Amino acid sequence: MLKRLKSYMMPMAMTIGILFYNYVSVFAFLIPYLIFIMLLFTYTKLSISNIRFTKMHVWLISIQIIGSILVYFALKPINSTLAQGIMICILAPTATAAPVIAGMLKGNVASLTAYSLLSNLTVALVAPLFFSYIGYNELPFLTSVFEITERVGFLLIIPFVIALILNKFLPKTSLFLQSKSGISFYLWSIALTVVTGKTVKFIVAQGSSHLWVEIGIATGALVVCVFQFWLGRKIGRKLDDTVAGGQGLGQKNTVLAIWMAQMYLNPIASIGPGTYVLWQNSVNSWQIWRQRKQS
Repeated sequence: MLKRLKSYMMPMAMTIGILFYNYVSVFAFLIPYLIFIMLLFTYTKLSISNIRFTKMHVWLISIQIIGSILVYFALKPINSTLAQGIMICILAPTATAAPVIAGMLKGNVASLTAYSLLSNLTVALVAPLFFSYIGYNELPFLTSVFEITERVGFLLIIPFVIALILNKFLPKTSLFLQSKSGISFYLWSIALTVVTGKTVKFIVAQGSSHLWVEIGIATGALVVCVFQFWLGRKIGRKLDDTVAGGQGLGQKNTVLAIWMAQMYLNPIASIGPGTYVLWQNSVNSWQIWRQRKQS
């Protein structure tokens, strides 16, 4: 029963967020704490000695960082909000749940776990610089860099450091957290409900004045989603790591991406990762269905 409920949790979370956006959006202040806890659960399961970075990881992280910058500057002359909404769908780090999907697809879970760590830590370093350059918050560049680094770094790097300390000096506590890692799924569902509610509330407040931009962002997110899964798998296939390549580049931490967009970009840009949730879960559902059919 619980397993079946999990398969419907994503649409349920988003539906609740859409229907009750006025109520759930008031809990937006909880999002960074929920992300922090989810990452801590994930990182306690990491064994540093087993982490191996490969040539594929270098390719993927290069595409993630350089690709997001190129796409932003390519689309900016058309519309800066559109550029931000598509850019964040590429820059966003790999989802913490990606290794789980990789396992279901018979992929290399260890490889994807290593890339998830690399992706999150790299974004923690790059995002503050890029967001400050975009300058939407109108702060001086260095002030903006330090402010965003403090928040994003706290969110992405500190859980990793704490996990390392727990694994080294408090192994029993670490094992306890590992045994409770299933809680992350429910925390993710709560976070998804809240960020969906906040996004919908903002869209409703805008009325129809930005309708075409919003449609453009949603459509662009679909194109980017499919392309990233395809390109990741193509690179992975050449390096004998097909599934990890596709999931590493295509499956994004959309809750984090929505939060970053709402905090540091034009909030309308959060429609990009907001719709990316639907697109990537559609791709994952199709992949899992195909895998089960082949098996």
